[in-house]
Amino acid sequence: MPSFSVEAIEATADGAPLSATRPVKECLAGNHEAWSALIDKYKRLIHSIPVKYGFAANDASDIFQAVCLELPSELSNVRTAKALPKWIMQIMSHKCFHRRREHYRAVSKEGSRRVEAATPAQVEKILREAEEEQQLRRVTSELPPPCRQLVEMLFYEEPCRSYRDIAAALGIATGSVDFIRQRCLWRLHKELLELGFS
Repeated sequence: MPSFSVEAIEATADGAPLSATRPVKECLAGNHEAWSALIDKYKRLIHSIPVKYGFAANDASDIFQAVCLELPSELSNVRTAKALPKWIMQIMSHKCFHRRREHYRAVSKEGSRRVEAATPAQVEKILREAEEEQQLRRVTSELPPPCRQLVEMLFYEEPCRSYRDIAAALGIATGSVDFIRQRCLWRLHKELLELGFS
């Protein structure tokens, strides 16, 4: 059962953070567990970009798989682990662009309605939104475990849970959920402001 003291909410997570470069190096060395962890960490980011491009679920899944198959051979091109999310977004954007262009050519040959390719401004907007969402996911994942669990229950689960259900799941009093939520959101807000969110 997580500890929900104010100290636990305001403290950083226990232990030193895992070096961001280590998982990448382990992937390059052929460690399958590291590869699974890397895909698991970025799967929402990878899948969000084709969705933003307007692809249907089947096409988005195909693009996701294509990128996941391409990542092992391309991973050595990443200069720093910090650049990995942006690099993934660029690969996804290129895949989406090419898939959209292929679809446009196929539709044009059939004489059907025209499918517009994304403009550079739209591509830039999609990448910016995906980068902001990735930063939000990263900041949320770095919250202390009690806060992270509460934020995920409140904002990431569907259907939305009642405070009573959340309190029961976390083993806390229903009346304390709102107070803890405010403390956790304050911390999240502070972190996001430091990243330039307004």
